[in-house]
Order: sequence, then C-alpha cells, then structure tokens
Amino acid sequence: MGHTRKTEEQPEQQLWEQLDKVRAGMLGIEGSHSHMQPMAHMADKDGAARLWFFTSRSGDLFHEISAGSHAHFCVVGKDQDYHACLMGDLHENRDRGKIEQYWSDVVASWFKGKDDPDIVLLEFDLLDAAIWASTRNPIKFAWEVQTSKNSDKEPDVGARAHVDFTQPEGSAAREDVKRH
Repeated sequence: MGHTRKTEEQPEQQLWEQLDKVRAGMLGIEGSHSHMQPMAHMADKDGAARLWFFTSRSGDLFHEISAGSHAHFCVVGKDQDYHACLMGDLHENRDRGKIEQYWSDVVASWFKGKDDPDIVLLEFDLLDAAIWASTRNPIKFAWEVQTSKNSDKEPDVGARAHVDFTQPEGSAAREDVKRH
C-alpha cells in the first residue's frame, strides 16, 4: 500500500507503525515559554491511545508540567515523507509497575536505576493527531509540481489526516482525510 494511500485509508494504524519506526520526536508543553525538546517515546503496550516518556525531575520539561498540562509531540518519518503532530494531556505517573514495564537498557543509561529519585515517568494521553504524508514517487512529485505551474490547481503530492482519539475506534468521526 502506498504511503499516501495508507494515510487516506488507515491513518491511525499508520501512525502507530511510524511511531514504532522512529526513535524520538519533539515534545513540548502547550503555552510554555520553553522550547520543545527531543524525547524518546514508548507506545502503550495495552493498546490505549497513550505514549510514555522517561525524563528527569530536575529538567526543564518536568518543571513546565502542571495539573491539566496539554502537550504536543511531533515526529518525522525516517524518509522525511511522514509528519505527525500529536496532542494530549501530559502528567506524571508514579505507578511502579509502569516504570518496570517501560524500563530498558537505553533508559538505564540516563539514570542510576529504577529507584533514582530524579526519574519521572510521563504519561501522554492522546486526544488527537494531525498527519501529513507525501508521495514517495519522485516522478509523480515532479509531474504534479510542473503541471501545477501551468494551471490554477495545487499539486497533488500527498494526503493529510486527522485522528480523534476521543471517538471510539472505527467511528466515522475518528479519522478525517484530505488530499493535498
């Protein structure tokens, strides 16, 4: 299935596949005066619309979080032809079982162990996502750009989708797709 076709037909599935392929994205708190920062994410293993992040209690990101914090997490696919911005609620999760579940050798390299007082597990409950995918075919891209120069039609080089995680999965309102 083509990259843009999957965006049109299965944007939510494609999003989870892309999140599995990329190591990190940029996470930032909405309304914060701090810059977004690179963060490695872990997708919820229970199938919920949720991501997890380990961070430092002494870091800027943790200091920006307050009750009801909304955040954005942006990812770019490895081939630079997939972009997504996820929005949701970000908060600390102190569940020891979740720390155990998402602990890895990579995380361990940043902390002194699972009992490090500086370690924080952040839970990012997704509300929605905007997705942009462009064609992988360079001939199609060049053709669309060239033909649009001689017409009033914009080039058709990709698709845009919106996934609303607050709607039940499979709901018609869950995904909204547009060509661009």
